[in-house]
Amino acid sequence: MATIELLWWEGCPSTPRALDDLRAAVAEQGLDPSVVVVREVATDDDAARESFVGSPTVRVDGEDLFPPGHDEPVGLTCRIYRLADGRISPTPDPALLREELSRRLTA
Repeated sequence: MATIELLWWEGCPSTPRALDDLRAAVAEQGLDPSVVVVREVATDDDAARESFVGSPTVRVDGEDLFPPGHDEPVGLTCRIYRLADGRISPTPDPALLREELSRRLTA
């Protein structure tokens, strides 16, 4: 079974919404939403070790579902996502999250 993680930083207010969206997407895949591993990235050293570009970050088997650009710095910050309609959001687009999760879990 794949490891599904939500990495977060304490200073980011988007974690609860991102976790709700991720658990809903996991449930749609027929999995128990409690399989989501929630891990706090608490220090700059942790951020560097995890290649953490901000909160929230969703990974499957260690791979970011929404890979950052090569110029995005690692660190304790809030992450920005682009929705399917082009708007900016503090959490991944729920539809895109479901698509990426499904793609990674059925690959």
